Amino acid sequence: MKPRIADKGKHLFPAAFQLTPLIASALVILAVVAGHRYRRNWQQEGPVWKAWLYGLLAGGGLIVLAFTPLTYGGN
Repeated sequence: MKPRIADKGKHLFPAAFQLTPLIASALVILAVVAGHRYRRNWQQEGPVWKAWLYGLLAGGGLIVLAFTPLTYGGN
């Protein structure tokens, strides 16, 4: 007996929970800039609230990129 393959029309995630390449690229840029600002704030011993803000933005962006599927132009 062959293993059953999922139908092509069914998707694991609805379109609302998928990233387009443009949004994913923007998230990468956001995470890199926020990580850079976090590091600069840490080196200059700046305010703690800024470190939390930049750290959460960088970490959140990378978490979303890691666990959200990316859409593509193929069928």
